[in-house]
Amino acid sequence: MDMLWNGWGDPAKAAPLPDTVTGLLCDLLGVKPSGTPAPGLTDLRPPAVTARPAALKALAEAVGGEEHVRTDDESRIRHTRGKSTPDLLRIRAGDVADTPQAVVLPAGHDEVLAVLRACAAHGLAVVPFGGGTSVVGGLAPHRSMFVALDLRRMNGLLDLDPVSRTAVLQPGLRAPEAERRLNEHGYTLGHFPQSFEWATIGGFAAARSSGQASAGYGRFDEMVLALTLATPEGTLDTGRAPRSAAGPDLRQLILGSEGAFGVITSVTVRIRPLPETRVYEGWRFGSFQEGAAALRRLAQDGPRPTVLRLSDETETLIGLAQPDAIGTGPEQGGAGCLAITGYEGTAEDTAHRRARAADVLTACGGTLIGAEPGERWAHGRYSAPYLRDALLDVGAFAETLETAAFWSRIPELYKRVRTALTDTLTQAGTPPLVMCHISHVYENGASLYFTVVSAQGEDPVAHWTPAKHAANEAVLAAGGTISHHHGVGTDHRDWYVREAGPLGVSALRAVKRRLDPDGLLNPGVLLPTD
Repeated sequence: MDMLWNGWGDPAKAAPLPDTVTGLLCDLLGVKPSGTPAPGLTDLRPPAVTARPAALKALAEAVGGEEHVRTDDESRIRHTRGKSTPDLLRIRAGDVADTPQAVVLPAGHDEVLAVLRACAAHGLAVVPFGGGTSVVGGLAPHRSMFVALDLRRMNGLLDLDPVSRTAVLQPGLRAPEAERRLNEHGYTLGHFPQSFEWATIGGFAAARSSGQASAGYGRFDEMVLALTLATPEGTLDTGRAPRSAAGPDLRQLILGSEGAFGVITSVTVRIRPLPETRVYEGWRFGSFQEGAAALRRLAQDGPRPTVLRLSDETETLIGLAQPDAIGTGPEQGGAGCLAITGYEGTAEDTAHRRARAADVLTACGGTLIGAEPGERWAHGRYSAPYLRDALLDVGAFAETLETAAFWSRIPELYKRVRTALTDTLTQAGTPPLVMCHISHVYENGASLYFTVVSAQGEDPVAHWTPAKHAANEAVLAAGGTISHHHGVGTDHRDWYVREAGPLGVSALRAVKRRLDPDGLLNPGVLLPTD
């Protein structure tokens, strides 16, 4: 099944906002539905395909037949841009100007190489396409003549080694199917980002994804043991052992490269036994500062839960800590900040870690408010993107951004980003509601995830751009990274260049020139075009 073309996920799971929430948005933020019906899929008319017949023929030969090269309007529209709020607003307004020339579906590594050769011969850029879930312009190349390389046919579990506890997965395998196949053998990957239902293994690697259980299982880049990359110049194989001192780790060039250096065609990951039990619960803290100090204690001194996250006062008050319950107000225990802890593993280990963590959280001022908030979070952990669609439907603007920093810089980072967003949008006449949570923790720092809701204004995309830029500036000024897990794409590219520095960017450009000398791979994403 394909994802909703003008929104997120499965259309059957979309639900309208409660009337109470719609009324609150109108009263608090001045949100007004547009009253103009959005165009349907069949109403859209993308630009005509102008690629030469010889190019399309070469692509068909590369992937085993014309049936694996799609040039119909619907296929091309479904591969237009990603799922950021500006992406959705543009397509809902009927803007499909930058559709691919064709959608090409290879079945394996050799076919990917053949596609790259064909594209090089005919001057076509290539955008690798997995689940299409990018929210940072990662599927918006700076080139009009390009093809979308849809990897859905490359969706196998190629190998499982129970002795080493590793699995070899193809890039187009969606996360739920990967998890199902591993579960059949008694294992789990343990990677559950908010995009879980639609994202793919290759996308996780290409964007350095981080799942909601990262405190226990680690980020996806920590799970990757080996990668195979198809490039216009040939094949790059990386990873022969779990760790090596044989020079720089070439895996790190591929992880986070967002399709700019090549196409990931296989990923070897470490796997873990299925947990015997999963327990989630809620804790209340008096302030975000107090809760953050408690999370730092657990991250640095243990015991570290599998899931550990903290919503600030605003996010807790609105109910966004549990998106399927938005608008219900604070949980039992009154105002403050809601923290979610989760424990997975053997029953004995889970009980032991839970009890020790409870002692730490209580000593740090936390109050246990029971299993219900945690279980409800677990039930609705993938529902926030659907909530975003519902907000857009009633005329609200809703977008997210994230960053990370060392613990000592977290308070300043939190303050600066909130101020940048609030001031910029208020000056534009659309005062926002800015919410935040700590979504991932480490011994030395944490990630901050912001959600912004406001009225859309006259031109919603133009309305958001200055606020996004101001937030990016605030991130760098406060010593944060421009992205913790969404990636660079085109939205963060100019700030990533500043973060990496001139010499770092020059080194990456040299890598790209060697692997992709004609600049065909996702041009303008990650690095500026020459």
